[in-house]
Order: sequence, then structure tokens, then C-alpha cells
Amino acid sequence: MKKIIALLFVSIAFPCIALAKDYLVTDYGAIGNGSQLSTKYIQQAINVCNANGGGRVVVPPGDFLTGTIYLKSHVELYLDRGAKISGSRDHADYPEFAGERGLIFALKATDVGITGNGEINGNGDAFFKGDNTPDRPFLVMIKKCSKVLVSGISLKNPAFWTFRLLYNDQVNVEGINIYAHVNFNNDGLDIDSKNVTISNCIIDTDDDALCFKSDSSFICQNVTVSNCVLASNCNFIKMGTASVGGFKNINVSNCVLRRASESRFRFWERSVPGVTEPVTGLAGIALEIVDGGVMDGININNIVMDGVQTPLFIRLGSRSNATGAARNVMISNITAKSVSRIASSITAIPGFRIENIVLRDINIQNPGGGSRSEYATKVPEQEHAYPENRMFGTSLPAYGIYLRHVGNISFYNVQFRLDAGEARPAVYIEDGHGIRISDLKATASIQHAPLIELNNVSGFSFEGCTPDKTIPLLFRIRGAQSNHISITGKYDDNIHRLYELKDSAPKKALIIR
Repeated sequence: MKKIIALLFVSIAFPCIALAKDYLVTDYGAIGNGSQLSTKYIQQAINVCNANGGGRVVVPPGDFLTGTIYLKSHVELYLDRGAKISGSRDHADYPEFAGERGLIFALKATDVGITGNGEINGNGDAFFKGDNTPDRPFLVMIKKCSKVLVSGISLKNPAFWTFRLLYNDQVNVEGINIYAHVNFNNDGLDIDSKNVTISNCIIDTDDDALCFKSDSSFICQNVTVSNCVLASNCNFIKMGTASVGGFKNINVSNCVLRRASESRFRFWERSVPGVTEPVTGLAGIALEIVDGGVMDGININNIVMDGVQTPLFIRLGSRSNATGAARNVMISNITAKSVSRIASSITAIPGFRIENIVLRDINIQNPGGGSRSEYATKVPEQEHAYPENRMFGTSLPAYGIYLRHVGNISFYNVQFRLDAGEARPAVYIEDGHGIRISDLKATASIQHAPLIELNNVSGFSFEGCTPDKTIPLLFRIRGAQSNHISITGKYDDNIHRLYELKDSAPKKALIIR
């Protein structure tokens, strides 16, 4: 009697749980011997589960070889501990569906999930034909779905991107493990959706690890990412390159960025001067708008990174002859160790500005080694180029951060330290307006460069500088457009000269208080 009452209570309070049923794929003919193709048997279990109102399709321990599996509404694909779904090595087993190919595919479904403790392995080395080879299957593709849960599983060895979320609403990704190093373009998690939460994941990839995209007018928005460990040979946290609609209201926090476990294809130490280590990534944080979209309302906080060539890379460009906007970005509590001479940068193109950026409590250790010729190099605009940290070359005129075509940028408690001598300034700003730097801590150049160089900068405010050794020259100010440059505060004897005016910079440009 008590059991009947308990079941009645569950069925009333939690009808989905009470009515849910498990559908074991082996009951439909699937064999987990790693060699017999089980696609149709697993699909049959999914179809029956969907037709009966939903439930769990359970993959037991074993190695189940399959082609494309289509998830349907109200179906949870559950992989038991020791269960493995292995992707077929035959391209014909991945038919094109809604313009895409994938091993696990869901389209226009609601209330779907992939959960458990098992593994989905794409055998992506079977499709190895070089960089940007088309028509390869994604490992997991979730498209135009709602109420999606993916948790606990391991995703390995994709032929292309590992896990793509495209045009979805209400997605929760929790505690998954991605390992992707067998093919070019092995991204980890690609997000082009809205109302998404991602937490407690470990992502280790050859290409971009956590990548926000906007392939159409659909805006990638309302996304929160927390407590993840990210490793990449390319970019670790990236928005773009695809940026047609843009990115809005995105928060990334409490993440560790570390070196990838391996690097089979990149060999950056052979092509990027100054990089000496065999496994490094490009940009720790790369925020890119180059296809006409708008980036607005981005908050990135509490990030620790190591093994990155460029800690921060923010770019507003015009790759597809459309120029959007990048504004209202807060980046705070960052600890980074850079391994190249390609400094952090915030750059737009002529006629446009990146605006309203706050950098707060940033601590970056730089390798040093920059030369006077690198300091004097004119940086190309590259208006239509593919955005990447090395798009301007393998070094920049600053060792810490380079800014161009920017407005209303604030630095609070930013530190740049050096492992070796430098001939470049810590900060170099061209065509900037409304810049504020407060409490800068940086190591001076060993040669004739200032700590900060301003070139046609207006509305600049500087207060507070803590040198860790003697600074021969604090500011070098260039350009006839430089004006309303305000330097306030007290500066001790460690600073030999406060400023120098060059290249038609007017004397009245400077205000010392």
C-alpha cells in the first residue's frame, strides 16, 4: 500500500519522471563489439522512445560503431560508464541533413539531452585531408532546438568541430570533457545560441577551445560560462571570427587557461619569432567583430592563463566589407604569462572606434626581448584581414598593450612585468580619445623608449605610476592631433623625465597638475 501511495505521489508531482522509460539499445539489436555498425538499431530505440512520449535511450558498456544518429524531442541519450559511441570511418555513413553533417545530430527538437559517463569518439583521423577541408562531420550538432541538456560525457577525436550549438534556445552544458587533437579545425565548444549556461567543463583542443560565433543575423546572447579549464593551440576564449549578428550579454568567469596536452600541427616556435616553446596558444581572450555585427555587454572576470602568445586581443574589422561595433566590455582580474613578443592589442579600423572598454586588475608577465626596430615599425591597418593575434606581424611597437582607433578606454591597476630587457614601451596608443590610466605598474625599456607612447591622442588622463626600477622617460607624445593630455599625481626620483614632445605635438597639449 505504501508503494502504491508513493508511486501515486511521484506521478502527480513529477509526471515526466514517473512516466519516463529506459530503452536499452541492445534490446533493439545494437552490438557493442566496436566493429558491427549499429546505427539503425540505436536510431530505432530513439524513434520508439520519441513515439512513446519520451524517456532515456541507454547505451550500456561496450563500443558501439555508428554513423549519424538523430536525436528527437523528449529523448535523453544516456551513455553508461564504460559505454562508447564510435563514429564510422566511412563518410557515406554521415548523410547531409539540414546543410550539415554530424555523428550526433538534433534538429528542431525540444527537451533533448546527452548525458551519462560514457564517451563519444569521432575517429576524426579518418577524415584527415588538411586545414579547412570541407564536408567533414561535426561530432555533436544541436541545431534550432530548445531545452537542451548535455552533461557528464566525454567528447573525443572529432573530424571537424567537436560540439556545435547553432540557433538554439535554453541550453545547459555541465561537466563535459572534450579532447580534440586528431585533425585540423578541431574546435571544442562552438556557441551560436541564446540563453546558454556552461560550467565545470574541461576542454583541450588543437583549434579554438571556447568559441562564440554568429554566422547569421541570429545574435549569440545571454550566455554564462564558469569554472572551466581550457587548453588550446589557437585561441582559448574567442568571440568570432563569424560575427554577422554579434554578441550580447555574455559573462565568462573563474576559468583556467593552460597549455594544450599536445600540438600535432601548429609548430608556432618555428614560425613566430620569440616563441621558443613547442606547445603554446595564440590569444587567451580574443574578441572579434569583423562581419558587421555588434559586440555589446561582455564581462570576462577572474581568469588565469599560461602558455599564451597574446593575453588580450580585441578587434573591430571589416573582413566582409561590413563594419559593426564593439563596445561595453569589462575585463578584470586577469593573471597571464605571455610567451611571445606579440603584445595584447585593442584595434579598430580608420573611421571607427572600439569604445567603452574597462581593463581592471590585470597582471601580465611578458618575455621581453623587443628591439628598437620593432618599436619603430609602422603597424599596417589590415582592414579586411582575417583577425588573429599575428595579423599585424610577429611583434608590435609595445611590449604590454597596443591601442589604435579607440575611445573611452580605462585602465585601473594594470601591471606589465618583464622577464628580459625591452626596447619598446609598455603602452602604445595611436588615434585614441578619452583614455584613462590609473595606477599603472610597469617595467621601463632598457633603451630610449618611454614607458608610454601617445600618437595623436586626445582627452587622455594619467594618474599614478609605480615603477619597479628607474624610468628614463615616462611619456613620449607625438602628433599634431594630440591635445588635452592630463598628468596628475606625484612622481618620485625614479622617473628622470616626465614627458617629451615629438613630431609636431603642441606644447599646449599637455596639462600637468
